[in-house]
Amino acid sequence: MRDRFQVRVSAGEDPSTGERIILTDSVAIEQPGNARSERAAQKAAEKLRTRLLADADDLKIARTRATVGALLDRWMAQHEIDPTTRMTYEAQIRIYIRPKLGDVPLVLFVREAAERLEPFYARLRKCRGLCNGKPFIEKHVVEGAHDCAANGCKPHLCKPYAASSVRSIHAILSGACSAAVRWGWISFNPMPSVRPPAKPRPQPKPPTSSQMARIVETAWELSPEWGLYLWLSAMLGARRGEVVALQWEDLDLDSGIVRLDENYVRTSDGMVLKDTKSHQMRRVSIDAPTVDLLRAHRDDCAARLALLGAELTDRTWVFSASPDMSRPRDPASLTRRYGRLVAKLGIETTLKELRHYSATELLTAGVDLRTVAGRLGHGDGTTTLRHYAAWVGSADQVAAGVVGSRTPLDLASLRGRGK
Repeated sequence: MRDRFQVRVSAGEDPSTGERIILTDSVAIEQPGNARSERAAQKAAEKLRTRLLADADDLKIARTRATVGALLDRWMAQHEIDPTTRMTYEAQIRIYIRPKLGDVPLVLFVREAAERLEPFYARLRKCRGLCNGKPFIEKHVVEGAHDCAANGCKPHLCKPYAASSVRSIHAILSGACSAAVRWGWISFNPMPSVRPPAKPRPQPKPPTSSQMARIVETAWELSPEWGLYLWLSAMLGARRGEVVALQWEDLDLDSGIVRLDENYVRTSDGMVLKDTKSHQMRRVSIDAPTVDLLRAHRDDCAARLALLGAELTDRTWVFSASPDMSRPRDPASLTRRYGRLVAKLGIETTLKELRHYSATELLTAGVDLRTVAGRLGHGDGTTTLRHYAAWVGSADQVAAGVVGSRTPLDLASLRGRGK
């Protein structure tokens, strides 16, 4: 004798697995065998069926049992992105997103995206280790004899995760949810309702011209090649990977033109050559003294290769740590070397600021925004203006003086006539 009515409603197939989703529930019969009780239970079962159908139709019940982690796996497998961006995304998913959200059912995430993510973002902005705010000793072993100094134990110091990096996590989740909507996994993308940290305002702090001179002179004393690398980086305004990717065929020393069309970067598969960050080739002019320095460097490279019985060709790297110059320098090693150099000089700056130095010097000297943007590889002047607005203002003041000085008019005499 049955003691309940079971209600089963099909909610379609799970898009992620292909399995059919069945919503089930039941209504108990108060007095099994009693006709009146069975009619009442059957009536309640009909109401339950109607509610389950509405839940399936309105997607109030999950159309997919997939988790956020499963969605990210599927999205990353088919998402076409730059190798360096992929490496960053994979690290952020592994370190931050998956431990926090990987097992969360997708439908639950859609409903609670804002209340889950905004506190998560706030915690990351306070400490990338997501600590509880209480002091503790890192790597501390409490069992048996223990030497904190030998084991590297130290008090935990909170290090905020950069706002730009948190925004990158937000972009990952937003892109994955957009794909989930296209695939029919969810009905809408909840990420527009989530507020990420405000976009940080660019505040470049390049070295001054006198500091730049000290940096290059000191580097040159250590190694002429090292000094030339820093000087050429500042003159071109190029990214570090673009400069180390230069081969002699990229330098037209007769015309004073450098072709920038490749970038040497680290990916999850190791160091690779790829196109530039803007995916565009650009030609940047250099002055005669810089051409002379490059000619001397080429002669020196040819002499070094001759000692090994090799010959310099157009495909030889301009900057290489290998005796046979068979591969470019590691950009990360140059960043560390530059950090040690400027620390010794007492100058607070980074290798990336050489790019900013080039831009600010050009803009302050009155070079037009479009030309500066072209040298930096920006698509238009918008990015340049956003990063270097202060120096554009300085250049504009210089421009105002130029207009006035080129007009043959005695303003003092005009003021006298008006009285």
